[in-house]
Amino acid sequence: MSTTLLHDAAERALALMRTHGFDGAQVTASLTTQDEVNISHNEPSLLRSTEVRRLALLGLVDGRKASTELSDFDADAVRQRIAGLFADASSAPQDAANAVSGGQRARIVQGPQQGDLGLLADKAAELLAFRARETPRMMLDEGAALHMRADSRTLTTADSDLSCCLGWYALSVFGTARDGAQSSSFNYTGGATNDLRERHAVEYFAIDEMLRDTERQIRTEPIGANFVGDVVLMPNAVANLVSWLLGQIGDVQLIAGSSLYRDRVGALIASPLLSLQSRFDAPGVAALSADAFATPPVEIVREGRLMVLAPSLYGSCKTGIPHVPTASSGWDLAAGTTPRDELLGGVTRGALVGRLSMGSPASNGDFSGVIKNSFAISDGRVGTALSEVMISGNVAQMLRDVAAVSRERLDTGAFRLPWLRIANLHFS
Repeated sequence: MSTTLLHDAAERALALMRTHGFDGAQVTASLTTQDEVNISHNEPSLLRSTEVRRLALLGLVDGRKASTELSDFDADAVRQRIAGLFADASSAPQDAANAVSGGQRARIVQGPQQGDLGLLADKAAELLAFRARETPRMMLDEGAALHMRADSRTLTTADSDLSCCLGWYALSVFGTARDGAQSSSFNYTGGATNDLRERHAVEYFAIDEMLRDTERQIRTEPIGANFVGDVVLMPNAVANLVSWLLGQIGDVQLIAGSSLYRDRVGALIASPLLSLQSRFDAPGVAALSADAFATPPVEIVREGRLMVLAPSLYGSCKTGIPHVPTASSGWDLAAGTTPRDELLGGVTRGALVGRLSMGSPASNGDFSGVIKNSFAISDGRVGTALSEVMISGNVAQMLRDVAAVSRERLDTGAFRLPWLRIANLHFS
């Protein structure tokens, strides 16, 4: 399906919604194509190309909203679905905050527009050869080398017109390590990049480190005794903190009135070592919001100080907080000045944490959860892998208690994050 046909499908759908009498409407026609080489149980398992069409429709009638989507762009199918959508919207709850974007313009062409199947096969072979040679006890239960292209056009009745041709490569690995009857817990890593030719496959997204760490996690030990100590969070665990913070300044918490930061713009809410900003042009990320806004760069935290809240258009209308459009991902936590080895060396007693399993923290940020893919640290030395160890604390306090930020960062496209050392966690 060509880009022209995709754009035409969006225009026809919006015209039909206008004709049907919607007060406001938003239409997104998209086509996602994917070329992939799959890995299953340490073997290449599948080479395939897929194509997914999607037509997403949102309609407003007298302040009432309904949405739907379909994969069939046939005119009769679209017309029938729009009629049903009008009926659904007419019977939905009324909410004066419902609206569609207006006057937005963007034309984004980003990343590799065509994939190279030979390159994907080569990268899968590199992964498998490294595993067999360097980490033979590792079982790659699932993995993939792929190229994706996402084409879309979004139109609204308020004269927004946004289009995107986004391409990227990706690698992902997921698995466990085994030695006889013993096995590690599962581990994973992956991400998006614009070029897979620059490095060996395992040098992307710290795949080599993940495979080696997982083999070391076959044999684990308990922590021994309860204590208060430090954690060094690997980037995949740091992502949990960033996501929690973004949730606090987004629609759900702001509308519910439960955000810890509702009245804290301009205040110091984190360690001065932390600065968080957008990276909406990262591989696999388009600078467009789900509610049809172009998303200019935004600074969330500057040296520990909260710079802005980020409600959507709907959230802004509900709360009166200025609207700050954000993309679905693409966040950058600034690097520090401490080499990673020195960051670890500063821990008297604690743990190097690869993954947090803490569920949803309480409304005040309190949590208790199990640390996964983790190692004990004693007097600055990383020791044995840990089993069934819990930490507890408060997420907001963790942001304030960041004691060091690594110079090194891991770039997965969605996030570019350093390692963090955080004090005063309770271990049990």
